[in-house]
Amino acid sequence: MSRDAEVIVLARGAEALMEPLTRRDDERGWYECFRRVDDNMFGGESGPSDWCYAWVIQFGKGERWTKLLPYLESLPWPDPWSVQVLVHDQDDSCFGLWMIHDGRLVEVSLPRTRRVPFSTYKFGVLDRTDR
Repeated sequence: MSRDAEVIVLARGAEALMEPLTRRDDERGWYECFRRVDDNMFGGESGPSDWCYAWVIQFGKGERWTKLLPYLESLPWPDPWSVQVLVHDQDDSCFGLWMIHDGRLVEVSLPRTRRVPFSTYKFGVLDRTDR
């Protein structure tokens, strides 16, 4: 089954930890690379600051992005309480929010959404209930 997805990772102090993910990794099968969203994109600053902690990626066909969640969960985050992973799969109505709780990356329930089974797809589809 082919899946497209956009993923945003927010995490303070994780520049060194995320840097390897900004390069293609044929071993993991991730041909897409994260791009760091620099705060000077928004504020016109001359360089990045400690407050800039966002990385974005768009995964093409295939379910390669699903391997990303366990990988991110396994990293030694310098500030695990700041880690937020936003995932928008091609059939989702909105981004889902994943955070580290008790050492695990778990999906956080969002108001007016529900996760619905979808074919053989592991995560199902995140559906808005207020449309």
